[in-house]
Formats: sequence, C-alpha cells, structure tokens
Amino acid sequence: MSENKKEQEIVEALKAKLGQSLLTARIQKPRRIFATVSPSALTDSVKFLMESHGLRHLATITAVDLGKDIAVYYHLIGGEITMNLRADTPKTEPKLPTIVPMIPGAELYEREVYEMFGVIFEGHPDLTHLILPDGWPENVYPMRKEWKTDAIKNEIAKALGEKLE
Repeated sequence: MSENKKEQEIVEALKAKLGQSLLTARIQKPRRIFATVSPSALTDSVKFLMESHGLRHLATITAVDLGKDIAVYYHLIGGEITMNLRADTPKTEPKLPTIVPMIPGAELYEREVYEMFGVIFEGHPDLTHLILPDGWPENVYPMRKEWKTDAIKNEIAKALGEKLE
C-alpha cells in the first residue's frame, strides 16, 4: 500500500461527492487531512465522512477569528485518520447548521463556539451559556479579535449597572 493511499481515497471521494462545495482539500501528512467546505455542504460532508469512511469520533470543534470570517473546525477521527473539516462563516451573520442530530456529543462543543465566537448553530437544541456566567452581556464574544480585555470589562460593568474606577 502506497504512502497516503487511504488519505487520497478520502480526498477523491470528497471531491466526487461535494464537487465545487469542497473548497480545498490536502493531505497535511500521513493520517492527517485538511478540507474546507462551503457552509451549505457541512452536514452532508460530516454524514458522508462518518458513513463512508468511518470518521465517527468527534474529538472537538474549534474556531478561529479570521477578521471578516470565523473558521469553524470539526476534528473527526476514524481509525488512524484525522480529518480537520473547516467551514467559514461571515462575522456579520455567523451561522452554520448544527451537527448534533448526527453526533450528539457535538452539543457542548457547539455551545462553546457559540458563546466564545457568536456562531449560531441553526437547529441546535440548546444554545444557552455553558462557560460564561449568567448575565454576561449580549453580543460580547470574548474570543473575537475586536474584544480586548478593557472593552469586555466595560461591557460587563454596564450590564451589571456598575461604574468602573
């Protein structure tokens, strides 16, 4: 078996399944694949990777503030393969479909990304606070680049009706 054969099979299958909805795909190193899909293809991609390639374990969901967009990464594992599946969403209207119906364990990860970055996972059963305290100011997402510590402190003080010294 040639080096990266399984990885190449997955990449080619994704290309065939998604067409232009697969924006990028590369084998980073043995057993590691990175792919970016359009938001509209996210759930189909996850379902396809789970059913056709055994990538059934969701290690985590992470996000990165790219400036105008937020990149959301789904880290799927199956056997020796790790797939980092990315979908970008604009910060002006950050929405992605939930994957909770396919992977119930995604519920807490999606709540964390919602809370820290403001990404709304459409169809999610419970986008309530997970980490941040009750009374946290609306639309203050602490992992976004525009939010600096002093600005967050001021927003919290306003929400609590307090004056900062």
